[in-house]
This record gives sequence, structure tokens and C-alpha cells, in this order.
Amino acid sequence: MIRFILVVIVLLGFLILGSPLLVVEWLIGKKNPDLKSRSSLAIVKWAFRMITRVTGTKVIAIGEERIPTDTAVLYVGNHRSYFDVVLTYLRVPRLTGYIAKKEMLRYPLLKNWMRNLHCLFLDRDDIKEGLKIILAAVEKVKSGISITVFPEGTRNTVPDTLLPFRDGSFKIAEKGNVPIIPMSIVNSAAIFEDHLPFMKKATVIIEYGEPIYMKDLDKETRKNIGKYVGSIILDTYMKNKQMLDELTASDSPRAQ
Repeated sequence: MIRFILVVIVLLGFLILGSPLLVVEWLIGKKNPDLKSRSSLAIVKWAFRMITRVTGTKVIAIGEERIPTDTAVLYVGNHRSYFDVVLTYLRVPRLTGYIAKKEMLRYPLLKNWMRNLHCLFLDRDDIKEGLKIILAAVEKVKSGISITVFPEGTRNTVPDTLLPFRDGSFKIAEKGNVPIIPMSIVNSAAIFEDHLPFMKKATVIIEYGEPIYMKDLDKETRKNIGKYVGSIILDTYMKNKQMLDELTASDSPRAQ
């Protein structure tokens, strides 16, 4: 419970005490929007780094060298925890917006920082508005800003499974002509969701797969792109889960 309280203190402290920074960022954006985006990313990364330290989370990152540095990308990941955003945002090499549910707009200050970071807010029940968000994301990647999506549509509560990936979000890569980066996240729910309301130390493995270019895929694969990318992520997930289980077993007192 102590970790949970400390995370709440860090988060609320950042949002409240950092609110003057939003004014500064707004002023910077009037003259230099790119500088505003980069400085907002640096500030939020600092806050997320503090939260990660408080929770005692260790991250094993694999395959970061596979992420192209000369273009925006579409990150596609599985989703089990609120910490998926915290942990993956810390590793993005360039400006990156996340597609979030519209309910996030309820939270003052937080939504302002999200907008500064080019996040987009999706109404999952409105197809027409959803299309507008996809088109807005296409423009983002065309301008050099990467986008992250969790195509399951919500946090999956069943361990070691994936909900069906929705194909619509992959239009961002197709229309924006950017690569898809499969992103497998293992054990993030062990930080918080697996034992609410407590937070515990955990080791999380994030692996970035080889870039996938829609134009290089055959017609049938493009038609079932969600299933195709989902299978890559699930295979990687199961491989890394086994590796994590072996690491955990070797570190246990009985194994010493």
C-alpha cells in the first residue's frame, strides 16, 4: 500500500505543482511548436521515470535497435496494465502520441499533457468519430510523429491471452506509409492490476519486433493484418514469459 500511496503523491504532485509548466509550454508552443512537443515529452518522461522508481519496476527491453530512427512508426502492443503506457513511453526515441479512450478527457491537467504529446482520444462506440481519429493519426505519422495503439480495444484481464486485434488502427500504417512495430509486453499487470490496490516490485519484459511494412505483405495477410500482428506478439509474449519464469525461479530462495 505504501508504494500505491507514493505513486499517487508523485502523480498528483506532478499534475498540480507542474501546472505552471503547462502555461510555459503553451507560451513556447506559440513560437516553436516542435520545441514545445520535445520539452513536454522530456518532462513527462521524467515524471514516468519517478513513478517507475517508486514502484520498484525493472524493465528488460529487447529489440530496441529494430525500431527505425529515420521515420515515424506505428507501435502495436498487447494491453494488460495502466503501466503499459508508463513503461513504453519511457523508451520512445522520438515524439510519440498514444491513442487513448475518450474517458481520459475527464481528467484535468492530465489531458493537457496528453494533448501536448499528440495523444488522440477515441470514442470506441462512435464509428464516424473513430474514423476521424484514424485519419488524424495518419496525419501525425506523415508529419514524423509516431503513434502507439493497443488494438485489443481495452485492457485484457485474462492472463497469457490476447483479445482479437481490431484491424482499423492498422490503417494508420497503411495510409501513413510507416512501418508497424509489434510490441510484446510481459508481466506489467504484476505491478498493480494483479493485486489491487497494492503495488509490488515486478520485472517487465518489453520486446520490439522487426518492422512490418504493409506494402510488402500479400493481399490475404493485409486483409487479416490484426490476426497476423497479434500472432507475432503472442508468440513473442509466450517466449518471454517462459524466460521470465525461468529468471524468477533461479532468483527464488529455494534455487539458491
